[in-house]
Amino acid sequence: MKIVVIGGQGTIGKKVVETLSEKAEIIIASRSQGEVLVNLESSASIKNMFQNTGELDAIICIAGEAKWAPFKEMTEEDFHIGLNSKLMGQVNLVRLGQSFLKKGGSFTLTTGILADDPVVQTTSAAMVNGAIHSFVLAAALELENAQRINVVSSGLVEDAYERYKDYFPGHTPIPMRKVTDAYMRSVFGKGTGEIIRVYN
Repeated sequence: MKIVVIGGQGTIGKKVVETLSEKAEIIIASRSQGEVLVNLESSASIKNMFQNTGELDAIICIAGEAKWAPFKEMTEEDFHIGLNSKLMGQVNLVRLGQSFLKKGGSFTLTTGILADDPVVQTTSAAMVNGAIHSFVLAAALELENAQRINVVSSGLVEDAYERYKDYFPGHTPIPMRKVTDAYMRSVFGKGTGEIIRVYN
């Protein structure tokens, strides 16, 4: 089984790669380092990544940016960071990845709790996460060749707690094992069109 993990060197990505490596061949892709380079804001870069990886059993994305700032300070360009990177980057992974995903293969996208429980300075991130949820629900109705698509939406993970705890007062950090289990469920389960929420 061959899986590409975009963002496999990030906080969550490292743990997912470590877990999946026990069951599959993992290709790590990222913007600046990894076995394969990819810029989520470029369809040409995404297509080139797939040409380098070849046919895959699963495509996982744990990457994408969105600007955090007070709403009154956000410009249109600030919102486009999230739209171009985290939203359209993941949409284009699915759009272009269909041709490289084996029959019965799976896409797993990533969002977060902000889609359902936003905090201050996250208008862009919350908007993008919600849009990805809706995209997954709709795309699951149209994917062919028994391909599946799900999204993992986690709360503040324990490995990022110290960095972000001031933004999430009262939030209990999510154990990394629960988060990696959600990705395992998406890849090795049979569900499709699921928003796999890991909020407590």
